[in-house]
Amino acid sequence: MPLKLSLKPGEKFVLNGAVVQNGDRRGVLILQNKASVLREKDIMQEAEAVTPARHVYFPVMMMYLDEPGASRYYDEFVRRLTEFMSVVRNPAVLSECVNISKHIMEKEYYKALMLCRKLVEYEDERLGNGSSGVSTGGGEG
Repeated sequence: MPLKLSLKPGEKFVLNGAVVQNGDRRGVLILQNKASVLREKDIMQEAEAVTPARHVYFPVMMMYLDEPGASRYYDEFVRRLTEFMSVVRNPAVLSECVNISKHIMEKEYYKALMLCRKLVEYEDERLGNGSSGVSTGGGEG
């Protein structure tokens, strides 16, 4: 099934590791086969991974963007998810953590990343942060 991306003027995204930027008008991009696609608003720089949930998000994002090299980020993911789960008491959030782990084991990195966003949102609610820095939109290819 093709992926249709509607792009704002100047919007950036990563496509199979390449940073691509839309021109000065709205545009539509249709991907006909599987590709790793992540919008600029969903990309986290390593320096932005400063909270427990973001420490989980970052290695999952890297696994998604660099699927052939995903094993390089796996140990960091396991360590960070274990740390996060050790301090969370909310059963629904813990269940999401288990689901993230299942998706990682099945190499479904995009699905895991989407669930990681929920961890960031939960953490932001608990800490009273106004913005997660990682949006809830985006698309998969």
